[in-house]
Order: sequence, then structure tokens, then C-alpha cells
Amino acid sequence: MYTIQSWTCIFLIICSMQSVCHCCDWIRHHYGHLSAEYLSLLDQMGGDITKQNAPVLFPTSLYRHIDDAEFEDKVRFLKETIYQITKLFDGNMKSVTWDKKNLDDFLNILERQLENLNSCVSPAMKPERRLKHYFKKLNRKVLRKMNYSAQAWELIRKEMKRHLQRLDILAAQMY
Repeated sequence: MYTIQSWTCIFLIICSMQSVCHCCDWIRHHYGHLSAEYLSLLDQMGGDITKQNAPVLFPTSLYRHIDDAEFEDKVRFLKETIYQITKLFDGNMKSVTWDKKNLDDFLNILERQLENLNSCVSPAMKPERRLKHYFKKLNRKVLRKMNYSAQAWELIRKEMKRHLQRLDILAAQMY
């Protein structure tokens, strides 16, 4: 005989499995399409991507680490990275010379991606501290130090393209 507690537990397990399945389906069928859209918009919103390197090293080790992680950890990493990118683009953009419509579309698609990923991640799961630290450092050493100049934003655009491309690879490996 099952108790109310047992049924509650079974219900929560089934809901959790359905959530993971829904998330898995969404990543499989929609993530890549949206990713292709915002990568294209990122290219179209300005001129050529700068060849200059940012003074903050790309967190390659974080991506290598997450490649071997569990599905939920990968989803959390996707969500957290996109969240950090949207936060970064919420800064002082007065000096930016990018196409306004493409920039707005880029940010809207990122937000849409973030909303869908948020529905896949438990709010109790903590974000990756090193990832958060990396983005703070990028903000401080590029945007603030370069006084939110057009050159600083071009460096950010270049770095975000690298992140978004790497996230695309991660998502493709998840199914």
C-alpha cells in the first residue's frame, strides 16, 4: 500500500523526468535554431569582428570540465552563460555603433533562450562560481577599464561570439 508521501515522491520523480524530457526535446529541436539566429545577428550588427584579444583569458578549462558533466549540469551551464551574457549587454552602450534592430533582435533571442533554459533548471542549483567570476572580470577589465568605448564593446562582441559558438557545440553534444 502506498502512502500519501510515497505518491508525492512518485509524482515529483515523474514531473522531474517530464521536465528533463521536455528540456531535452526543447534543446534538441529549438536551441540550435535560436543559436544560429543570434550568431548571425551578432555578425550582422557591426563590421568585421576585431582581431584584438581581450585582456581576460577565455575560460577553456570550464568548457572542458562541463563537457564531461551530467545533463542537468550542462543545462545549468548553458543557462548561466547566457544569463551572464545578457547581463553584460545590459551595460552602458552609448558608444556602440551597431545596427540597433539587429542588436535588439539579438538580445530578444538571447532572452527567449534564457527563459526556456530557466524552465529546465532547478532554482536550487547554484551557478558556476568560476563562470560568474570570469564575466565580472570581463566587465571590469574590458568595459569599465576601457570606459565602455566602441572598441571595448567590439572586444565583448568577439568574446561573446566565442562563448555562443562553444555553447552551441555543448548543446549539440547533449543529444
